[in-house]
Amino acid sequence: MKVNGKDVPLDRSVSLASYLLNAGFDIDKVAVERNGMIETRENYGHTLLNDDDVLEIVWFVGGG
Repeated sequence: MKVNGKDVPLDRSVSLASYLLNAGFDIDKVAVERNGMIETRENYGHTLLNDDDVLEIVWFVGGG
């Protein structure tokens, strides 16, 4: 799988929510594009990732 342009090995299919949590992302502060389509936060737990997926993950940072 590719995440933000980097190869990330996937040993097995996992949910997008599990991947994000295990990778240290705060689910409430990210937006995810999977294979060119925006994933809705409601689907993170149902979306299964595969080795051929391409993810772009952006996160929101507060500040002034």
